[in-house]
Amino acid sequence: MNKAVIDVNHIGMRFNMSSEKVDNLKEFVIKTLKKEIKYNEFWALKDISFQLQKGERLGILGLNGAGKSTLLKILAGVLKPTEGSYSATGRIVPLLELGAGFEKQYTGLENIYLYGTMLGYPKDFINEKLDEIVQFSELGDFINVPLKNYSSGMKSRLGFSIATVVEPDILILDEVLAVGDAKFKRKCEKKITSMFDKGVTVLFVSHSLPQVKRICNRAVLLEKGRLTADGSIKEVSKIYEEKTK
Repeated sequence: MNKAVIDVNHIGMRFNMSSEKVDNLKEFVIKTLKKEIKYNEFWALKDISFQLQKGERLGILGLNGAGKSTLLKILAGVLKPTEGSYSATGRIVPLLELGAGFEKQYTGLENIYLYGTMLGYPKDFINEKLDEIVQFSELGDFINVPLKNYSSGMKSRLGFSIATVVEPDILILDEVLAVGDAKFKRKCEKKITSMFDKGVTVLFVSHSLPQVKRICNRAVLLEKGRLTADGSIKEVSKIYEEKTK
């Protein structure tokens, strides 16, 4: 068997949740210094293990609060797991919160360079791909307008256009196709599927099960932070549908 491009070993993620109400920041600081704040442990993920081979497209299914987005943030390097480990081989492009690195006072054009730099793109590369990014986003003259005047759909268009201008080895998607008009959603989905023939590995979270079925060839099911099913998209989506009836 080929070496896995993603190897997840017994990952767990714990958050400490305050168990009492604090009315203001001053009170919180005082109580914290006096160690009077009590916390409850909350495990968002517990003992998660799986491997992905090159070209596999994994749909991560589960109800709200199951731990789907937390898992993707760990694999994207945004969060560090409390326990366990993981490894990934190749260029990772995470599309978690499109435009999360944008500055609203800057224009769309200025944010292309800002966001592109955050994703590790050299300035020369951004210059070369600038027309392609602007064209794909379909923002037209709005590319020279500050982002504070953009709708959420317009920000998503710009973020997606910047992030997918390169062809990643691993693509991490969290609800990024949920915003925007139907036509642009189809365009984004077509862009993603065009990468399949080149062997891109995908991790995908979406509340749209039909969309997960179209994009993915394998799925896992998370329930209260634990992995309860792992198999073909057909098998796992059937289990998920039974649990959501």
